[in-house]
Amino acid sequence: MDLREEVIKIGKELVTQGLVVSTWGNISVKNGDRSFFITPSGMEYQLLEPNDLVLIDLDGNILEGHRKPSSEMPLHLAFYQHRSDITAVVHTHSIYASAYSVARKPIPPLIEDMAQVIGGSVEVAPYALPGTRNLAQNAIKALGNKGAVLLANHGVVGVGYSLQEAYKACLLVEKTAHIGISAQLLGQAVVLTEDEVDWMRKAYLLTYGQK
Repeated sequence: MDLREEVIKIGKELVTQGLVVSTWGNISVKNGDRSFFITPSGMEYQLLEPNDLVLIDLDGNILEGHRKPSSEMPLHLAFYQHRSDITAVVHTHSIYASAYSVARKPIPPLIEDMAQVIGGSVEVAPYALPGTRNLAQNAIKALGNKGAVLLANHGVVGVGYSLQEAYKACLLVEKTAHIGISAQLLGQAVVLTEDEVDWMRKAYLLTYGQK
């Protein structure tokens, strides 16, 4: 599948899964080592065509496309500039994870699949206005070497070595946030230990699946 078609497919899934509403959120994927495709600003995912995506280089210059890129382009650019292992970025506004971001509380590693894919708790980046350099800098610092980060009073960013992996990160963050809030209503949410998380993360990266 063409990279642009894959972005559009994931965008439609974000809407179907309730991870975004209308035109909010954004998606990007690297095109080789020095550029990436990103979704356009303010367009419905269900109506996107491949030529609506914008190709950006790693200096932030537009290489191809007739649309205005997502206003969060600086955020995506910062991830690619600071971590060479990241090849895709998915930004969502899912409900339960956003509740944690509004409370300014990290989402702890409560379930095994989240621990495997994310690599620990999902930290909250200090608040900064959307589309700004400060937001990007805060997000990079809070992300560390993990697979997702919360943006305070804003939403979730999932990253990965593929577009499907970044999307999976967003799904698991939302699932874990929902479970965490539900468990607290029952009285207690027990967090996996650091050693358990480290073991599962390494096993996921090295041996899980058809490797």
